[in-house]
Amino acid sequence: QVQLVESGGGLVQAGGSLRLSCAASRNLNAMGWYRQAPGQQRELVASINWGGTTNYADPVKGRFTVSRVFAKNTVYLQMNSLKPEDTAVYYCAAGGNLWAPSEYWGQGTQVTVSS
Repeated sequence: QVQLVESGGGLVQAGGSLRLSCAASRNLNAMGWYRQAPGQQRELVASINWGGTTNYADPVKGRFTVSRVFAKNTVYLQMNSLKPEDTAVYYCAAGGNLWAPSEYWGQGTQVTVSS
């Protein structure tokens, strides 16, 4: 079993930035972030694998950056130029592969972007 602990969510104005962190109890090949807005399906936002290859959803390309520090078993999501449509619960996930890192899940952290 792998535990994932997220931090860094909150309220920010449109155009602002937030950084999410997710500490895992051990490293896995793929780690990433999903989000789920009210009434919508959970979607993959960004992911990164052991080799550092990244994958981004089209709506966040150029604004979000996913990274990881292996020594800390931690993955980050730097979110810039935030938009109200980025408002959602963000979930850290790990395991699986770069396109679906979904074997283990964090508890979720709320990100709210005001207009």
